[in-house]
Amino acid sequence: MSSRKSKSNNLIHAECLSQVQRILRERFCHQSPHSNLFGAQVQYKHLSELLKRTAIHGESNSVLIIGPRGSGKTMLINHALKELMEIEEMSENVLQVHLNGLLQINDKIALKEITRQLNLENVVGDKVFGSFAENLSFLLEALKKGDRTSSCPVIFILDEFDLFAHHKNQTLLYNLFDISQSAQTPIAVIGLTCRLDILELLEKRVKSRFSHRQIHLMNSFGFPQYVKIFKEQLSLPAEFPEKLFAEKWNENAQCLSEERSVQEVLQKHFNISKNLRSLHMLLMLSLNRVTASHPFMTAVDLMEASQLCSMDSKANIVHGLSVLEICLIIAMKHLNDLYEEEPFNFQMVYNEFQKFVQRKAHSVYNFEKPVVMKAFEHLQQLELIKPVEKTSGNSQREYQLMKLLLDNTQIMNALQKYPNCPTDVRQWATSSLSWL
Repeated sequence: MSSRKSKSNNLIHAECLSQVQRILRERFCHQSPHSNLFGAQVQYKHLSELLKRTAIHGESNSVLIIGPRGSGKTMLINHALKELMEIEEMSENVLQVHLNGLLQINDKIALKEITRQLNLENVVGDKVFGSFAENLSFLLEALKKGDRTSSCPVIFILDEFDLFAHHKNQTLLYNLFDISQSAQTPIAVIGLTCRLDILELLEKRVKSRFSHRQIHLMNSFGFPQYVKIFKEQLSLPAEFPEKLFAEKWNENAQCLSEERSVQEVLQKHFNISKNLRSLHMLLMLSLNRVTASHPFMTAVDLMEASQLCSMDSKANIVHGLSVLEICLIIAMKHLNDLYEEEPFNFQMVYNEFQKFVQRKAHSVYNFEKPVVMKAFEHLQQLELIKPVEKTSGNSQREYQLMKLLLDNTQIMNALQKYPNCPTDVRQWATSSLSWL
């Protein structure tokens, strides 16, 4: 009877957990406009008012939202747009154009994207206008014909704004800012960037047409607020269907936030980076460990997830190398110690390796030179070593100068964890100049 009861409990847990994982993963992975704005209420109010002045009163504006990656710039604009679109008249009347400097790499592509998003390409059949000049003049004419009272406001959101400043002559930025300064179609130009020196990148004529409004997002909250954010991000919403399970889950999240070991993990993350993206990554990895047999998150899950977050990817590559490749890396380490980080070539590494083989007199490590060369090339493919300069076709591979991309600490840490590492190889690594 008890086994049947535990089975039914497991089924209920499994159903609840699939819903929990869906809700929380959506929260961690997507910049949802429903999520809370932590420590950015003042900036949100400023941006929201600015957008309303454009949308309701037909007042053109331009603003830059500046902050480091993961500080919530996209979330801030999404929140403001969502609130604006909830006003009844606005949802149909306001036009939005979203551009990204990584996708629209020049003004021609950007203009095609603007005409597509404003549904203007159908004006002449299915094709967008032939030349860049025609496209630009048509778009400007369409925007300039409007006035503050009768035209639909257009909101331009330029993500990675600094990349648009690298476009030739900054034509797009110049024309957008020019329209925003004149009494034509009401437009709001909102740039998102992580560069503090963004105004230095703008040409004089572009800078003079920009309003110089800036909204800074700097993640100004302290550690107690960070712990509170951790608890809120992990908590289930009140409308979760299984009330009893949601209560238990939220109680567990409260207990976790008060545990000392969890606070130490969070303090470490907070000291490295305040941005919520790294916190979401930590929570996502912890959430992956939750199963029907282990339905609630524990401090151990968070500690293991933290180790995964801070893991050294290069040290992980070293764990998968052969003993010969490990020996070559140790030989390079010794050359670095001896010649104070000067570049080395294959022949020098091979000679160093041969000294080790002769000293130990082990036939196990006595490989033919072409085999050692192959292992050396494999290290280059894994990007653990790299050439100092580009090679010309006629240069000999053995004498090409290389640089090791691992430091001594990484090598020694990787050797500690290397499975079944021969003792004499480990000793060779620790006794730096023992072969002299």
